[in-house]
Amino acid sequence: MRGFNIVRTFGGGILILLFTIMMLLTGCNTSQKTTEAEKKQNSAETKSQEIRTIKHEMGETEIQNTPTKIVTLELSFVDSLNALGINPIGISDDNKKDMITKLVGKEIDYTSVGTREQPNLEVISSLQPDLIIADAERHKGIYKDLQKIAPTVILKSRESTYQENLDSFKTIAKAVNKEEAAEKRLSEHEKTIKELKSKLNVNSNMTVLPAVVRDTSFQAHTFSSYDGELLERLGLKNAIQQEQPHAEMNLEQLIEINPDVLLLANNEGKLLTDEWKDNPLWKDLKAVKNGQVYSVDRDLWTRYRGVVSAEAIAKDTLKMLDEK
Repeated sequence: MRGFNIVRTFGGGILILLFTIMMLLTGCNTSQKTTEAEKKQNSAETKSQEIRTIKHEMGETEIQNTPTKIVTLELSFVDSLNALGINPIGISDDNKKDMITKLVGKEIDYTSVGTREQPNLEVISSLQPDLIIADAERHKGIYKDLQKIAPTVILKSRESTYQENLDSFKTIAKAVNKEEAAEKRLSEHEKTIKELKSKLNVNSNMTVLPAVVRDTSFQAHTFSSYDGELLERLGLKNAIQQEQPHAEMNLEQLIEINPDVLLLANNEGKLLTDEWKDNPLWKDLKAVKNGQVYSVDRDLWTRYRGVVSAEAIAKDTLKMLDEK
């Protein structure tokens, strides 16, 4: 009996020892996992708090932490932030909130900071933003004033090409600490454009001409304009192959170019083309004779620009030209 008790005690001791070792190993693993999780969290926090130097059209701007209160002074910047899942707190919306709703696809809560041409500095300052994104053409004259309010990044928008617009998107992503999300979104964008291009079944020699029509002007967009370059990426040939993005034209000049397709972004109200329609020269245009004159959304095609808007333009183009 005594021998049995010794064995039992010895066996019990081994069990206790094994249990203790297992608990220690489990504790180590848990501690290791916790440490790894903490490291990841600390790394993320450090990244969001580090100072990032953003290169832009007016030099360099230092941004610390991840901006959450952003003011945008051009519509394409709203598009860029929308693609990254961010809503600005202030937008130069030309006092047209419905235009922003159409751009974003839903109503968002923001404060209007006036027009794109003349944003209201007092309103911008009252919002206490931690980042302002402004346009290189419209706002370089007020850059110093904007910098006094908050870190400001000046990028190409109004006169940007399609590629320059994508570059601006990358810069915005870096400024708001969303570079990985931007890379993923651009990859999706490239895939979407390629897919739409593959579905576009048109004659390779066919020429297209996008243009903005106002009451007294016909502004043709060349292959180096935003929409012109995008259409070329889709495999279409722009009727005007010149480096200047825009060309003011009269009817006689349009006849000389004689594009196969006209994509007209009409302004509100009276249009110059309304006068041209009674002219025999207009009726002699190939696009007119073949029923290839299309009215396109003025906001989408010439004002919004950006990753999301470019895809909408491409889908628009496919729908119009694939019907023929």
